[in-house]
Amino acid sequence: MVNRLLLTAGCVLLFLLASAQAQAPPPSYPRIAPPPPPREAIPPVPPTHPMWVWRGGHYRWYSGRYVWVPGAYIRPPRPGYRWYPGRWRETPRGWVWVEGRWH
Repeated sequence: MVNRLLLTAGCVLLFLLASAQAQAPPPSYPRIAPPPPPREAIPPVPPTHPMWVWRGGHYRWYSGRYVWVPGAYIRPPRPGYRWYPGRWRETPRGWVWVEGRWH
């Protein structure tokens, strides 16, 4: 009887622990606009990847400040796709980064 009770309690505890979810922190909306981007030298397209596209650098909001993320060449998901760069957009809550996308 005691073994059955311990087994049931263990199963309930395991179920409760397994169903717990980690939650992401709430999004942060900086109140100040990002600084203007620095001039960025675009290197030549890698000869091994002539169809790759340059994704320009941008600022990220990290630990209460803007941090520059340098640009890089990225591979299109399919031939003929066009890259639309991300941008910062001002909202009533603050500034929000809108990710770039392929179309």
